[in-house]
Amino acid sequence: MPLRPTAAALLMTAALAVPTAAPAPAVASPSRTSATSMATAVSADATAGSFQQVTGFGTNPGNLAMYTYTPAGLPSGAPLVVALHGCVQSASDYYRSSGWTKFADQYGFAVVFPQTSSANNSLSCFSWFDAGKDARGVGEAKSVVEMVTKAESLYGSDAHRVFVTGLSAGGGMTADLLADYPDVFAGGAIDSGLPAHCAATQAAASGCQNSDQGLTPAQWGDKVRAAYPGYAGPWPKVAIWQGSADTVVRPVNATELRDQWTNVLGIGRQPSSTRSLPGGTTQELYTDASGQPAVSLFTISGMGHGLAVHPGSGADQCGASGAYFLDTVCSSYYTAQFWGLDGGSGPTNPGLPAPTGLTATAADGSVALAWQAVSGAASYLVFRDGSQVGNPSGTGFTDTGLTAGTTYSYTVAAVDASGAVGARSAAVPATTPGGSTSQCFTASNYAHVLAGRATQSGGLTYAAGSGQNMGLWNTFVTHTLKQTGPGYYVLADGQC
Repeated sequence: MPLRPTAAALLMTAALAVPTAAPAPAVASPSRTSATSMATAVSADATAGSFQQVTGFGTNPGNLAMYTYTPAGLPSGAPLVVALHGCVQSASDYYRSSGWTKFADQYGFAVVFPQTSSANNSLSCFSWFDAGKDARGVGEAKSVVEMVTKAESLYGSDAHRVFVTGLSAGGGMTADLLADYPDVFAGGAIDSGLPAHCAATQAAASGCQNSDQGLTPAQWGDKVRAAYPGYAGPWPKVAIWQGSADTVVRPVNATELRDQWTNVLGIGRQPSSTRSLPGGTTQELYTDASGQPAVSLFTISGMGHGLAVHPGSGADQCGASGAYFLDTVCSSYYTAQFWGLDGGSGPTNPGLPAPTGLTATAADGSVALAWQAVSGAASYLVFRDGSQVGNPSGTGFTDTGLTAGTTYSYTVAAVDASGAVGARSAAVPATTPGGSTSQCFTASNYAHVLAGRATQSGGLTYAAGSGQNMGLWNTFVTHTLKQTGPGYYVLADGQC
């Protein structure tokens, strides 16, 4: 029965529904095709493995269906990937178009495709915005974890290498699952999605989709930590995919996700490295204290709302284009690499040793650093209190604009010609002379970023520490920043 217009409008704005002008999904949804016939039809398409529905997977408080893809001859102990479809999509759509089955065959892992339906949400959206369905131990979140347990039993999957990814509403649920079950998932990929537990009610969902929520990185991180109070184990590594022209889930969500997960993982918001990928894609990589990849932000210039795919037979190509499967770059390929499913540990698998002989000489408002050269290094990354502040090509760097009477901790890592970041050096402290508690700096947004007083993401500038939005990252916009603590700056235009 058709939705009443008022109900449809509410869900369209609040539940990550897609615009009414968008084309219909490329594959019929479960509301138009029975689950049995769908599984049979799709299984006939599989060239190397099988796609099928799995029933009886345990308690199912979220009223979801479970589908799996398993490559032929999959050995016990292989990884497991959970892939959540977007609104107005089905498990079959995601199986056919996302590209995950190509890499399941190539790298050797099973894929679980959870499916919601119009019985749960009129547009078949996962309920990322409902505290009764997206929290640990309840609703759809619990159903997905029951599927993981079932898949581990059926296929002998490695419980330490379980990953989850999702598009749109599935991306929002992915973020929630990473927060709710860090003991289950080793990594996640949020495609055109939302920060974990951004909304607790449907009424609040639209605000999350469309506007900056004004939270600090610590407040975003607290939403994750509150999802599983007392958890003291390792946190998952997180990939974030966002189109710069997305008007359904605005690009600010990617910035908030970056802030949320770097805070949870205890790393800085200055990327360890940046590289260009096909399809107008820029990857910003954030590494942990050992130089391993922890958070990766992929921004696709000009892409709207959808999952990034790139059909073709090339090694870095995958998927099928269609409604909300957009031909730009194969996100599944780069996500699999980031997770280490290709046999590596990610794009910064350390090869170069840590620099030795690091010295730090403090002066008024600055610290001069020097270290021994590393054979094979093309450049170096300099970190102050865990955040990158420099990328010199030589074996020296002077960090400026520092607060008087403050102790800072420095480390250095070598970078090879491919962009791989090696291990970090032992930390060396340096204390600037004097006792002033605050200092003001007036400069362009570009200069603030170069000096480490601000960061940039998506063409915008943010004050280091406070995260305040400073506008466009260029040499024309000028602001005054006041340092109120080590690595912490606030906007102070006209106040100094």
